[in-house]
Amino acid sequence: MTKAMAPRSRKVRVLATLGPASNTPEMIAALHSAGADAFRINMSHGDQESKIPVIEAIRALEKSTGRPITILADLQGPKLRVGKFADGKVMLETGATFRLDRDKTPGDATRVELPHREIFEAVTEGARLLLDDGKMVLRVTGYGADWIDTRVEVGGALSNSKGLNVPDMILPLAALTEKDRSDLAFAVAQKVDWIALSFVQRPEDLAEARRLIGGQTALLAKIEKPSAVARLEEIVEACDGVMVARGDLGVELPPQNVPPMQKRIVETARRMGRPVIVATQMLESMITSPSPTRAEVSDVATAVYDGADAIMLSAESAAGQWPVESVTMMDAIADSVERDPAHGDRVHFTVMHPDPTTADALAEAAKSIAANVSASGIICFTMSGSTARRIARERPSVPILVLTPKIETARRMGLLWGTHAVHTRDVDSFEDMVAKAKRMAMRHGIAKGGDRVVVCAGVPFGTPGSTNVLHVVTIVGDELKGRS
Repeated sequence: MTKAMAPRSRKVRVLATLGPASNTPEMIAALHSAGADAFRINMSHGDQESKIPVIEAIRALEKSTGRPITILADLQGPKLRVGKFADGKVMLETGATFRLDRDKTPGDATRVELPHREIFEAVTEGARLLLDDGKMVLRVTGYGADWIDTRVEVGGALSNSKGLNVPDMILPLAALTEKDRSDLAFAVAQKVDWIALSFVQRPEDLAEARRLIGGQTALLAKIEKPSAVARLEEIVEACDGVMVARGDLGVELPPQNVPPMQKRIVETARRMGRPVIVATQMLESMITSPSPTRAEVSDVATAVYDGADAIMLSAESAAGQWPVESVTMMDAIADSVERDPAHGDRVHFTVMHPDPTTADALAEAAKSIAANVSASGIICFTMSGSTARRIARERPSVPILVLTPKIETARRMGLLWGTHAVHTRDVDSFEDMVAKAKRMAMRHGIAKGGDRVVVCAGVPFGTPGSTNVLHVVTIVGDELKGRS
């Protein structure tokens, strides 16, 4: 018997990052109860062994609640850093000259090692080099095989091993480092549901990760570089979902360019039927404060109005002083926005153009029929999850109950807008499909006696990608009888 868990009242998903402030079983359960639908494990921090009890705690919570819970493993990606200084830190004066070279000698106020040959191969005169998350700006004035001369446009204190961003170059870097390959293999072995690839520059960057994953989990591309935005549609086509990683994107782009870029990425992902997450600094002040600023609340609300599939907490839930309160606040903001009578119109501002396929046509029809007959929900039978993704892309006004015999598919739904996934046995006939749809709709609070639901499935049953049935059924009072 499948345990009955009522769907969240909101449709946008909440993704919470786990870390020192929240990685105990008790805190994970508290975050889930507060509204977290999915959990992000940041592979940049800690070793692999420390992640095992966290994953086990999530799976134990999943078992106790009867609700599939999504785990996303976020790979670190290639990190660019300067070398070390003789005194640990220098002051770069605005207007001064500064050299980056291949010399391992500790640096000073005139030069420092840059241990990344790829930058020397890709550099061009006039290119910007951003240091320490964009706090300092260098402009390239000349270069050679093993040196780059710059002028300091924005100065500041620069210390050992600070990060470097190169927004004006496409580097010949492998998308996966040796650490990433090891972490990816670990994540696949631990059966996580999504793997996020950092610093994607081009669609080809996804190929090796896709090959190593071998179809065992879903692949998400983090859009955090201008070069990725230049080939956005190709990247979205090559992955299973995308993240608007506004932290690094905001370093490499002028701040005023980030909001329209966010809207463009969300719109493109929605149009192409890929889940899209808006992330970074959403409730940043709640790292140290029990309440957010009004501007942060508005920022989260904007992502919900834009129709993002999920909104993410980073340090707020991973290392902040108020992790549960941060999730509670994000849940409350999303719920309030979705209750706004204008929300439906704004979510549908992005015009969907279904592909000329039977599955897309039925997904579009399911939304329209549900509205026209005042259905209380859409029931989706799926193996791979593709039917659910197509329906979610249409942003129907009613909940989407996803019934699947594959636990992997059920877990991946935690990043998909409007879905409530249930892991349950498959059906083997049309009559079984109708009966099961009615029972599960009532059991999970989607419908009650007298309500209508729209059922979407594929015949023959159990065949992925065969969506070809759309059926409207009416619930009667005794539908809870029978097997789950």
